[in-house]
Amino acid sequence: MPTRWSCLLSLRLFLDTEFTDLLHCELLSVGIVAEDGREFYAERSDVDMSLCGDFCRLAVVPQLGAEPSAIGTESEIAARLKCWLAQFQANAPVVVSVDHPTDWELFTHLARDDETLKVPNWITGQSIRAAIDPRNIEAYWELHGRRAHHALHDAKALRFAWQRDQSVRTASAG
Repeated sequence: MPTRWSCLLSLRLFLDTEFTDLLHCELLSVGIVAEDGREFYAERSDVDMSLCGDFCRLAVVPQLGAEPSAIGTESEIAARLKCWLAQFQANAPVVVSVDHPTDWELFTHLARDDETLKVPNWITGQSIRAAIDPRNIEAYWELHGRRAHHALHDAKALRFAWQRDQSVRTASAG
């Protein structure tokens, strides 16, 4: 489960994943958006699709496969993710913001060191579910078209909602 800590001097990444189902949880796709808009998106090619629950088959699977360059095996995606994350190490600490604990679990599986099985110490997770106004997620879909249950678009919606909520908090404090 992500930890909570002050993020005043850190870089924030917004993460979402799509997975087969909660009982037989296998990563299908991962989307990450940095505060400054840099993006990472990947889809697994080596998943047993028979593990997908009904919801996944209806809402997630039809959105997969549109970006052939994003498709790879779990190990290929892990390597690409680690390479992408390396660009942020100089801005450490990095906070990966999620709205569901499964997103963090799947991320840590991909981002962990192959030898220590730990996420780099300059990366931490934070659940922001309670800090996000769901109306701001909806506002994102109204502005950009509904692509819910697509990992990258959900990460973008999370970023949008967080930034909008932060501006309200800042305005209220000022």
